[in-house]
Amino acid sequence: MLLEELTMPQVEAALAAGCRTVYIPFGALEEHGPHLPLSTDTIQAYQVGKRAAELVPLFVAPPIPYGNCRSTNCHPGTVSISTTTLRCLLKDLVRSFYRQGMRNVVVLTGHAGGAHRLALQDAGEELLDELPELRIAVVTEYELAKDEGRGIIETPGDAHAGEIETSRIMHSHPHLVQGTAPEEYPTFPTGILVRDKRRYWPGGVWGDPDKATADKGARIEELVARKVVELVRLLEEGRYV
Repeated sequence: MLLEELTMPQVEAALAAGCRTVYIPFGALEEHGPHLPLSTDTIQAYQVGKRAAELVPLFVAPPIPYGNCRSTNCHPGTVSISTTTLRCLLKDLVRSFYRQGMRNVVVLTGHAGGAHRLALQDAGEELLDELPELRIAVVTEYELAKDEGRGIIETPGDAHAGEIETSRIMHSHPHLVQGTAPEEYPTFPTGILVRDKRRYWPGGVWGDPDKATADKGARIEELVARKVVELVRLLEEGRYV
C-alpha cells in the first residue's frame, strides 16, 4: 500500500485489519556517473518497497530523496544533508508512524555512504530506547543487492553506478539511462581526508556499467524485495526484541 495514494479511511481500515508495518525508503540526490540519474538511490529503494508490498501487507512511505553524501559532494548534482538532519528526520517519521499505531518499521536506504548508514542506525537505536513496542530494521539496499545477487553480478567490488545499479535502472526506468560509462574505481588515499574528492574519483563510477543488463536488474530487484519480506515477517513475529 503506497501511503501517498491512500485516503484516511483506507489507512484506518488497514490498521483495523492488522497491518502494523511501515517501510521507509531513504535515497539521495547524488551523481551516478554520466549515464544514470541523480535519483538512482531513491528509485531503487522505492521500487523494492513497492515490490515487497505486492507480496506482504505493508505500508510503503513516500521516499526520502536526500541523504548524507560525502565522497561525491564535489560532483555536480550531488546535494547532501547533515547526519544530524538525517537522524532527526528518521526519528520524527518513526514517532509519527508509531502514534498512528504502526509498531514495525523497515528502514531501507538506497544510498550506502558510511556516515549516512551510521546516522540511520544511530537513530534506530535511540528510538528503541524511546518507544517500548517498536521493532525496527535498518538495512542498506546495496548490501542486500550485493549479497543476494552474488551469482548474478560479474564485477568484483562493484559498488556505485556500476553493473548493479545500471542493471537496476535499466530494468525499472530504462528511459532514464543515458548510454553507459567506462569502468572506474576511486583512488582515495588511505586514511587521508581530502577536500577535492573529484580529483580521486573523476567519473563518479565504481564498477563496470558495461556488464549491466535489464534482466540482471529485474532478478536482483526481486531477490532484494523477497529479503525485505523476510525482514517484515521477522519483525512481525516479534522474535527479536
